[in-house]
This record gives sequence, structure tokens and C-alpha cells, in this order.
Amino acid sequence: MLQRNARMALREMAERLDCTEEAVAAAIRELEEEHIIVGYAAVVSEEARADEVRAIIEIEVQPERDTGYDTLAERLAKFPEVRSLYLVSGRYDFQLEIIGHSLQEIASFVAGKLACQPGVKSTATYFMLKKYKESGIQLSKGEKYERLKIVP
Repeated sequence: MLQRNARMALREMAERLDCTEEAVAAAIRELEEEHIIVGYAAVVSEEARADEVRAIIEIEVQPERDTGYDTLAERLAKFPEVRSLYLVSGRYDFQLEIIGHSLQEIASFVAGKLACQPGVKSTATYFMLKKYKESGIQLSKGEKYERLKIVP
């Protein structure tokens, strides 16, 4: 329930779970203390993010001898531009989602901060044009898309 709506009232959760508000509050506190729940975030509409440019960057790396991918992942995660960071299977090793204010800002991040990291062998950048769903929430509510008609 919290993944779907982190602002749901304790009373409503308790009703749905058929238990007391105190039991729900204690369970949430325990999940937070055990770092099962590590944070809460709002899903913001794309229209409100008109001044942002988002990109997915795939990175091929050379893992370090003793720490594998972890040391590089920790370094990359510290950049404020990095929104999400995943170790993935396939051609590339990492996938990042980053945010900037322009295409040039993202290009500068890739060239000046990312590509020069020890162990980074290659990158591929994909600019996000439109997001339809995030964190399980559909962002476009019944928006109709109509192809432009081409008439000779």
C-alpha cells in the first residue's frame, strides 16, 4: 500500500489490514529501521518538469579486482545528476537515469564526469522523449494521440 500511496492514512491502512493504527505505525517504523523502506518520493508530472532533460546512459566498465562493480557504483551514485543507477545484464554493465537542464549539460556530464572515471570503457546515451509510466503510476490520463494526417 505504501508503494502505491505513501501518503495513505494509518487509519485506512489499518482498516484494509484489519488491525489497529498502532500496529500499522509499528510495522512501518520497523520496516524503516531495518532499511526495507529506505525513503519516500513523489511522482511529479512531466508537464511540471518541462525545464528538465532526462537521459538513460548505459556504461560498459572494467570491474575492479577486489570490489567488482561496487566501488565504481558508489562513486557514480554520488553525482547529483544521477537519479537512478542499476547494475544490469547484457552488453553494458550499468544503466543510469540522469537529469540536466539541457542536452549540452548532459553531454558535459558524460564527457567531463562519467567517461573519465577509472574503469569506464564506453557509454551510450539515450534521451528520454516522453515518460508514460513511473513507479507503477500511469502518467498520461486518457491522453489521445492522433497521428498527423498527410494529404497530398
